[in-house]
Amino acid sequence: MTIKYDSQGLIPVIIQDATTKNVLMLGYMNEEAYQKTMETQQVTFYSRSKKRLWTKGEESGNFLNLVNIKNDCDNDTLLVQVNPVGPTCHKGTDTCWEESNSETFGFLSQLEDVIKARKEGADSENSYVASLFEKGINKIAQKVGEEAVEVVIEAKDANDALFLDESADLLFHYLILLQAKNYSLSDIANVLKKRHK
Repeated sequence: MTIKYDSQGLIPVIIQDATTKNVLMLGYMNEEAYQKTMETQQVTFYSRSKKRLWTKGEESGNFLNLVNIKNDCDNDTLLVQVNPVGPTCHKGTDTCWEESNSETFGFLSQLEDVIKARKEGADSENSYVASLFEKGINKIAQKVGEEAVEVVIEAKDANDALFLDESADLLFHYLILLQAKNYSLSDIANVLKKRHK
């Protein structure tokens, strides 16, 4: 790998959780820190303030276990993907931006939040989701079953638009069912991850 160190012999290093894809911190490496990281498989930085190498976690035990290193298009920034052990920031937070390092699923996570909010406080006369929660688990489960049957029917036909519409309906109602059972997509992802191993 070609690495372009700056005039001080350093390269910026973006640390990213390999699973959640969240950015955890920014640090710097010199060639010696890079080599030590590769040898130990634990991320080592060059501290500009202490003027020495330091392995993240050497005092706290919150190591950054190396998964992968990628170079950017100009070879002057590294993206280091890790499996973090404990919080990354020295202030005790998951990231140096005081954000939770939890796994999200893009728009589906936003939709989960909307469903949860409707479950907790929406008017059932003005909210379809709230009305389903009011009717109870049996009605919600029934809707999932109905939507699943419709997906199967549309899968056998040639109308892709209808198949996608019914698939969206199924996923939407399944998210409602998960909330009714006090679970989330993260819980399902964890089950799938265990099966994947």
